[in-house]
Formats: sequence, C-alpha cells, structure tokens
Amino acid sequence: MTLALRTKGLGKSWGAFRANSDIDFDLPPGARHALIGPNGAGKTTFINLLSGVLTPTSGDIFIGGECVTRLSQERRVGKGMARTFQINNLFPGLTALESVALAILERKGFGGRWLLPAASYREELEEAWSLLADLHLDAEASETVGSLAYGKQRLLEIALALATRPSILLLDEPAAGIPAGESTEIFKVIARLPAEVSILFIEHDMDLVFRFAQRITVLVGGRILTEGTPQEIVADPRVREAYLGEAQHD
Repeated sequence: MTLALRTKGLGKSWGAFRANSDIDFDLPPGARHALIGPNGAGKTTFINLLSGVLTPTSGDIFIGGECVTRLSQERRVGKGMARTFQINNLFPGLTALESVALAILERKGFGGRWLLPAASYREELEEAWSLLADLHLDAEASETVGSLAYGKQRLLEIALALATRPSILLLDEPAAGIPAGESTEIFKVIARLPAEVSILFIEHDMDLVFRFAQRITVLVGGRILTEGTPQEIVADPRVREAYLGEAQHD
C-alpha cells in the first residue's frame, strides 16, 4: 500500500533548540489521525514542516511515495495537500460563496476570471455552493465572511481547503476558541468528509480526539512518544503521565 503521507527522520532545530527530532510518521490513505501532546511538544512545527511553511533541518517528507521535502507550499497543494491554521486567514469582505468560488478558480488557474461577470464562472459557483452545502454552510452563502460567527468561519476555512480537492488535509486545532457544542458540530462535519481524504488533525480536547480519531500519535519534547488506537493510547501509562493527566487538570 502506498502511504498518503510519510516522514523519515524529520527534524527541525533552531540553534541548540530541537522543536522536532527524528520523526518517522505514516499516514495511510483515508486515515483519521490525531496528533496530541502537551504545550510545546512540537505539534504545530510538525504540521508546518509537512505543509512547507518551514524547511526541515533533517529528514524527508513524502506524498504518495514522492519526496516533497524541498517543494514550496504551493507545489505541495498541487500534490494534493491542504491545511488550515489555528488562526484563520479569510477574506472578510467577500461572501462565503465568493470566497470558495475564488479558491476553486485559483485551483483551476483562472484567478483572473474573478474580474469578469458572474456568468463567466457559473460552474465554479455551483461547485462552491455544493461544498458549502456539504459543510452545512449553504444558509450562510451570501453572508460576508467578516459577519460569520467564529465557528462558521472555521468551517469555511475547511471549505476553502477542500476547494483545492486535496488527498491530504492537515487541520491545526480546527475547534480552537469555539464553544464545546459548536466544536462537536465541526468534528461531525469533519467525520463526514470523503473517505478518500486522509486527515491529520491537532486537537487538545481529548473527548473529541477519542471520539473521532482512528489512530493517535503522541508527541512529547518534539519526539514521538507512542502511537496507537484510542484505546491503546488511553491505557498507556506513559501517555497518562506525560499528557493526559495534565489535560484532565487544565
């Protein structure tokens, strides 16, 4: 089986500080995989390395068996990788529908068509509407991004990522800053994403992690402590000592 994503000996250092060290990680096709660990464990650094925001100090990254270690973020998107961020970066003056349609036009290399009449990109608007409906955002299609509730903005950010038609989706705390009820709804939407999309997500809410992840990797001090099913992770005394006990008292 060709893995959707793999790293071999991946590391990132700034001088003597090692944010990530010797990470060997496999993400199979269609995976629903969580990355957890205490604050400062190197989780976001790892996602930044995977997506090309940062350049590794050591090791390699592979998408579908192809080494992409030195490729730009844009080239990795072209290889099927998309991501969201802890802090979303949307277009506040556009409507939700316009934002997703623009992302689709960019995917097709037709960003300049945005300046033409809407009839010139009807197909892209229809695809954008379908994406919004899949994420239960069709009722907000005509609202400006800046007027959306924060939870809806996070869902829109996922829609923008999906507009690139990724095979790999990296989610950096998609429920961050969202009330518990709304965060559960976001993860229900994530759970319904197409099975062919492999998902790696960072999340601090252990209830959400254990409910939606098929496998979990635990980072501590920039290294992988262990990996396993939710049942294996919750039963591991090293994980309880390094993280779960802390999380339960936060």
